[in-house]
Amino acid sequence: MAVRTIVRIDEELCNGCGVCINPCAEGALALINGKAKVIREELCDGAGFCLGVCPTGALSLEQRDARDFSEHAVNEHKKGMKINYIPQICNFCHTTEEDAYLIAVKNQGQALWVCTRCLPRLIHG
Repeated sequence: MAVRTIVRIDEELCNGCGVCINPCAEGALALINGKAKVIREELCDGAGFCLGVCPTGALSLEQRDARDFSEHAVNEHKKGMKINYIPQICNFCHTTEEDAYLIAVKNQGQALWVCTRCLPRLIHG
């Protein structure tokens, strides 16, 4: 184990809505007993795309001892995953990914989904 960045979930703040599950491309998150959980540390790459969609602010990133990220474990895990598709929305104009390309962006610890139409506004102010 090594000290690395991994998702932390505050169970007091988590309302079990599940919107954080889909942005995790590695499948590291699941709803267990009505709360989001990191199911296996080696699946979490610490990118934090799940943070920006959490409506309660229950997710954060922390540096701690955790199993090393394993792309092999991710690939094996994803073979057996049932896809539960929840379209993401642009944090600015609320366009869904079904109507426009969305890009996950991070700034000062905050993760957001931004459509390509709103991205210039974000970049240039």
